[in-house]
Amino acid sequence: MQQRHLCALAAAACFAASAPAAARIVRLEIAKTEPAFGGRSFGAAGAYERVTGKAFGEVDPALPANAIIQDIGLAPKNARGMVEYSTDIDILRPADRSKSNGILFFNILNRGNKGGLSLFNADMSGGLAGGNGLTDAGDGFMQAQGYTMVWFGWQADVLAGGGRMTLSVPVARGPGGEPITGIVRSELTTARETLTAAPVTTLNLSSGWFTAMATSAYPTAGMDNRAASADGFLPSLTVRGKEQEPRVAIANSEWSFGACPQGGAAAPNETQICYPAGFRAGRIYELTYRAKDPLVLGLGFAATRDLGVFLKSAGSDSAGNANPVYVPGARAIVMGSSQSGRFVRSFIHLGFNRDETGAIAFEGALPHIGGGLIPVNVRFGQPGRAAGTEQVDRAFPGTEFPFAYGRVADPLTGRAAGILDRCEATNSCPRIVHAATALEMWELRQSLGFTDPLGLADLPEPANVRSYILSSTQHGAAALPLATAAPFGACQQQPNPNPHTWTMRALLDGLTRWVKDGAEPPPSARPTIAAGTLVAADQVRFPPIPANAYGNVPRPAVKFTGLHNALHAADFGEDYRAEDTSGLVAGRAPRLSAARYGNLVAQVDADGNDLDGIRNVYVQAPIGTYTGWNLFNRSFFEDGFCTLQGSFIPFARTKQERLDAGDPRLSIEERYPTPAVYAEAVRIAAADLVARRFLLAQDAQRLVNEAAGGGIRLAP
Repeated sequence: MQQRHLCALAAAACFAASAPAAARIVRLEIAKTEPAFGGRSFGAAGAYERVTGKAFGEVDPALPANAIIQDIGLAPKNARGMVEYSTDIDILRPADRSKSNGILFFNILNRGNKGGLSLFNADMSGGLAGGNGLTDAGDGFMQAQGYTMVWFGWQADVLAGGGRMTLSVPVARGPGGEPITGIVRSELTTARETLTAAPVTTLNLSSGWFTAMATSAYPTAGMDNRAASADGFLPSLTVRGKEQEPRVAIANSEWSFGACPQGGAAAPNETQICYPAGFRAGRIYELTYRAKDPLVLGLGFAATRDLGVFLKSAGSDSAGNANPVYVPGARAIVMGSSQSGRFVRSFIHLGFNRDETGAIAFEGALPHIGGGLIPVNVRFGQPGRAAGTEQVDRAFPGTEFPFAYGRVADPLTGRAAGILDRCEATNSCPRIVHAATALEMWELRQSLGFTDPLGLADLPEPANVRSYILSSTQHGAAALPLATAAPFGACQQQPNPNPHTWTMRALLDGLTRWVKDGAEPPPSARPTIAAGTLVAADQVRFPPIPANAYGNVPRPAVKFTGLHNALHAADFGEDYRAEDTSGLVAGRAPRLSAARYGNLVAQVDADGNDLDGIRNVYVQAPIGTYTGWNLFNRSFFEDGFCTLQGSFIPFARTKQERLDAGDPRLSIEERYPTPAVYAEAVRIAAADLVARRFLLAQDAQRLVNEAAGGGIRLAP
């Protein structure tokens, strides 16, 4: 089976190279080509250049490869009968393309923001702005390896600004050109930073936990929120303190469509909501209204496909403009984190890794911390929503069956499916390295990708898939230094800073070798039912960790409740195709079945750190407990999962300090009597990980040197 997969990929690559025009990128506009990173040189790969501009594409709505795109038949067409789109492009390439490693690395943006470079390059500075601006390469890992990195817009409802990249797609219209309307349910929350500020009185209609600043809102189809329309529909606004609490109606006389600055007069508009009493932090407001002008969001999948094929295989566009990254025989890897990882999985699931002529877009895929699917191919879709977190955005589509890559039967829906069904039918599946953290197991039901839907048995894995759990990590490592006094953001405990970088470098290296040379990566590493390391949340043997002030940071006792984010089969309406995360979503909260899926989590050791999976040096030689869960504090959705946050609880420094606190976990001095003992523990852990190919040798040396030279770490 594996050999057949290799042959299919090779044949498709040859076909793509001989037919570059098939990608449907019709024109490139390169605005600027300039030295990157101040002309810095990166080992054998040398200096890098940055290329920015736009790519213009078109999609044939009559072809079967595009038929799945929601509302493609209602999009305006050009004189050739094609549907057009354009996307920003931003590229880092070796200035001397002969020094490329032959891999085009496509990073799928997260809500318009670049992320791939900061995941793999250590020591980067500048935060989100620096990442979007590509101002700092950190230690230059990706560049030194010779990767060509490509960013482009795929999410058409992202707003420009802040360095974000955008995609332009048409608005769907009715058969006579009339506006299309539909009922939209929008969950509104205020920014987490506004907890101590005066209540916000104006929000965009799209202002959710993850969509407050960068997402455009669907305009209301009618400005009068107090009179029912001809079909009896009346907009509504409700509020509740937690996801599980009942909704309390806010009278329509108390709010309106428009803006009203604090104490100012209301100014009507179609994309904002005015609530003079003020939207309070730590509350979930739900607006249901009739919207108009849906974007053909599914074109984001087509743009990804077409740009992947074009940049990998075409020498120039149809106007003769040169492909700025063309290297003969190149291969392509698509990678995304969180929202972007869900996009990668949906891209494969919906069959977009094969273009209009059968050419393969990406030979490799690396979905990172993204175990679900994404509602891009939906009329009035809201792909910026987190889809399924325990408190915010919980009731939005994107968490439906199928969960696993291989085909399996679902007793709750009666369907049988797998993420790879379409690409297996056309021999167009990429090689996949799926990487997730402990948090995805706890809050985002990642285990359902590894077991049957009821959580009773482990699933066999397809030959082209490897899955890895980064043990005792949170969704994205917390930035250092951590806060030294409560409140710890919105959470009860300090967040988890256990890094992804060193493990992810090794996994990317393994995927690259697999794609280029056919060298298989390490076996999957994750908790399993068979090993007894994948269990129900209430079976986790978490230690009782008392309140403490280790390192002069007061912390409350760790509250372990066995909380899990239950998942039920959901009904989003008769026009929604749950099997494809596509179609039309009903303008109401989904109806849930009584039966639930069997999501499981990792069992822990005596310290509360995860068993099984990839236990990095920070877990094998720990200075504290690193969890994949944290709880909201009393200011927000108390005792619910603190969205996408894990916990770090250090060990006591001395045995006496531990005994005084009543902590069952051994202290630092009991574990590591001298700095040399600690350094040796790190060396042994690093050697183990290198042998298993979960840590690169040069990175192991760095970590060992830090342990030997810096003494015992007393803080993360």
